[in-house]
Amino acid sequence: MAGKIDRIYDALIGGAERGLVDDALYRHVLAECPKASSKRIVKASLLALTDPGVKDAQILKVVYALAIRHRLDPVTDNDFEPVEEPTADKALVKKRKPVKA
Repeated sequence: MAGKIDRIYDALIGGAERGLVDDALYRHVLAECPKASSKRIVKASLLALTDPGVKDAQILKVVYALAIRHRLDPVTDNDFEPVEEPTADKALVKKRKPVKA
């Protein structure tokens, strides 16, 4: 997963360096990383905020604003990761005993 966060980070910093803000920056990140979720964008933003190599205050403000905005977003389709449903094997399924009161 670190590779995905790094790609989102690069898109985020690259867009911010070009002067993109708010929705334009968000659309830029999604254009470069179509499967980016709000959760991953926030993680990449926090990575940028803690990166000692990023010293431009304007870039930090833009990244911070994007992180706050998307941290408070409702869950989007990209925020869900596919989960495999376990198959119920009758030999492995144990029945629960009723609890006596």
